[in-house]
Amino acid sequence: MVGNLLLRGMIAGVIAGILVFAFARFFGEPLVDAAIAFEEAAAQAAGEVAEPEIVSRATQAGLGLLIGVMAYSVAIGGLFALVFAFVHGRFSSLSARGTSAVIAVAAFVTIVIVPAIKYPANPPAVGNSDTIGVRTELFFLMIVVSIASLIAAVAIARSLTARYGLWNAAILAGVLFVVFIGLVEYLLPPINEVPENFSAMVLWRFRTTTLGMHMILWLVLGLAFGALAEKRLAAKGVLRPAHR
Repeated sequence: MVGNLLLRGMIAGVIAGILVFAFARFFGEPLVDAAIAFEEAAAQAAGEVAEPEIVSRATQAGLGLLIGVMAYSVAIGGLFALVFAFVHGRFSSLSARGTSAVIAVAAFVTIVIVPAIKYPANPPAVGNSDTIGVRTELFFLMIVVSIASLIAAVAIARSLTARYGLWNAAILAGVLFVVFIGLVEYLLPPINEVPENFSAMVLWRFRTTTLGMHMILWLVLGLAFGALAEKRLAAKGVLRPAHR
């Protein structure tokens, strides 16, 4: 059963990857080109010698982007299926589509929105190459903390349900999650390496486009995998497992 769900998760990942690639190609790449042009102009003004292009820009924006997006989407789709296989029927009596939708929303919030509030995505020309290691570590630390906080919030909600009811327990756990995440983001060091004369419009559009790519990914995974999983579970007679 898990293997079959894993295959469906990867199929959903392929569907999501195609749509994300199309969105990134037509909306994201022009912004990358604008950022690269700014970077090259700044380097030329500073008298720096341009580095040789190992991979052509056309390849990066075409085949390279496609391979990267598809590999990431399929991998995430597989992980999504494994999480679904673990969660479905164990924590609620939601249908397959409902469970898939909840996982997708939770993943989008914890993996994308929460880290992006503290450390939003930046285009080329934004960021010091000397600090890339620190910036990467802080970004992934934020993701780990966000996921761990969500798991803790779910555990708290389950422990409070018997006393306060499902909705009140969920609200209390949600408030604790928001307060804790806010405290963590306040304590973590800020990073602001945007050049003073970099286009605010390009930066804003790049960050919103990046969020749009992730939104498409998780939306398609939640809907497509839910439909595929529901069909499979219905065939096996376990469409709505009992709450355990």
